[in-house]
Amino acid sequence: MLLLRAAWALPIASPPIRDAALLIGSDGRIAGLGPRASVSAPPGLAVHDLGSAVLLPGLVNVHTHLELTGFRPTAEELDFPEWILGIRRLKEARSPAEYLEAARTGLEECWRGGVTTIADTGDSGAVAQAVSELGGSGVVYQEVFGPHPDQCEESLSGLEARMGPLQRWATERLRLGVSPHAPYSVSGPLFARVASWADTNRLPLAVHVAESAAESELVRNGAGPFAAAWQRRGIPLLDDRAQQPSAPSPRRPGSSIDWLDTHGVLGPRTLCIHAVDLEPEDIERIRDNDAAVAHCPVSNARHGHRRAPLRALLDAGIRVGLGTDSVASVGKLDLFAEMRAARALGGLSSVETLALATRDGARVLGLERELGSLRVGSWGDAVAIRLEEGRDEDPVEAVLGSGPDQVVLTVLGGRIVHRKG
Repeated sequence: MLLLRAAWALPIASPPIRDAALLIGSDGRIAGLGPRASVSAPPGLAVHDLGSAVLLPGLVNVHTHLELTGFRPTAEELDFPEWILGIRRLKEARSPAEYLEAARTGLEECWRGGVTTIADTGDSGAVAQAVSELGGSGVVYQEVFGPHPDQCEESLSGLEARMGPLQRWATERLRLGVSPHAPYSVSGPLFARVASWADTNRLPLAVHVAESAAESELVRNGAGPFAAAWQRRGIPLLDDRAQQPSAPSPRRPGSSIDWLDTHGVLGPRTLCIHAVDLEPEDIERIRDNDAAVAHCPVSNARHGHRRAPLRALLDAGIRVGLGTDSVASVGKLDLFAEMRAARALGGLSSVETLALATRDGARVLGLERELGSLRVGSWGDAVAIRLEEGRDEDPVEAVLGSGPDQVVLTVLGGRIVHRKG
């Protein structure tokens, strides 16, 4: 068991508590929470008094690529398709052992930054192994690629073959999912087959979608750098003939969200990653299908993408969480910086902002009953943020103004996974 005391606790699901105590039972779940006088320590239990600090739920990062840990942003500005090709070349040179070491290092970096639950996409399988072996928490999505319709059966068979061995890494705290990568790397038939397979197996699904101008040019107009690359490789441009063979003529998709919806990809277990280039009708489709969004404002800005309509997504009642993307995009996995960027972008209150990285992130992953708030019965995932002198009257603002360097303790299921000093 573990008893934590601090100047403040921010349960998220209930009002802030001054001079607070949090008790985590031997089962790794929260057994008590309240003012310190109301939460007693069983005999012989060591008490961790954190002094001038704020306790809050472990942060939830809804989009990472931990297998890319160690890669760094390019010094020069590259257009997005060129950057994607550069990442592919770097990945091809990395060995399985290097992928596993990168995943472990990335997970530990998350813990140092107060993140206890991740939603990760990758194709090496290393992140699932690292999270399982280190006792982490989250969802790991296995990527699948195949832009040519003729690749559909081969790509789907490859995905099924990869998912089988990955099952040994699933735990009570780690779920597996699938990720048909993006409209510029997955054909319409493959989208449909993967979505159907995921639905049959009740697996969560994640897609990079509506991320860049180059993607939108490909989908809407059959033009731009992705379209040129497809034409050089003999890949047919997007239409829906594979889905509607009796149609009198192909139909150009209206948007990337339209393309996913046409192929049955959107649904309650779908995570739309980035979702930057959206029209009002796209927001309606996401809402009507009860899909969720991973918002990565720092990464979006780094690549020169449009600003996501965050306020409109939230006003529509869509589940939105925050993600950092990869260190190859942003350099450092800092969910506090993402919170501040999202707040400025969406004109959010301090409470709305903090919820995006805690309770709302858990809702995005369908885990809101288990984590994202400090309440009795939930997993004992908590982070302590050191209060700077003179900032103890508004603990929410103090947290939003902090960063990974102010994280003094990270607890995952009652187990201390990071401690500073």
